[in-house]
Amino acid sequence: MNPQGALFFLLDFAFSVYIFIVLTRFVLQLARADFYNPISQFVLKATNPLLRPMRRVIPGYGGLDIASLVLVIILIILKAVVLLSIQMGGLPSGVGGQLVIYALRELATLILDYVFWTVLIRVILSWVAPDPYNPVVRVIVQITEPIMAPVRKLLPPMGGFDLSPLIVLLGIQLLQILFRLH
Repeated sequence: MNPQGALFFLLDFAFSVYIFIVLTRFVLQLARADFYNPISQFVLKATNPLLRPMRRVIPGYGGLDIASLVLVIILIILKAVVLLSIQMGGLPSGVGGQLVIYALRELATLILDYVFWTVLIRVILSWVAPDPYNPVVRVIVQITEPIMAPVRKLLPPMGGFDLSPLIVLLGIQLLQILFRLH
């Protein structure tokens, strides 16, 4: 049994989950989602302890929750520092600038992956025809609609088929290839 490996796994998981929750808060505000939804309420309560003090120093700008993005970047850097310290027994010297570049690339990757998976989940949900008032379904629709609606307007009617998710998913894949994020 490797306790160091177990600690690495647990810390990686904990950081990843919290980064996902903070990123969800950013996306919910960006999409102007319903914050009375139980999912949104959970996200608010989970992120408020760290974001509330940050908001006093870092205001929003043009509808963007800059404090949430800054917190995601800080968490990505902190995660890298903690995990590198566990793996290598400390941080190598001169990695400060590299950590910032890594964090920005990771943020871009996370946002694109987030949108990709949310659109894919919405497509799968459309096949199942779930209850449209389900809180999870409502949040997913609210997050993806601002991305899919403009694409839908560009496409001609296809006999009842909505190809906008396919175009969005292809666009995300193209961006990931162009910026070599994967």
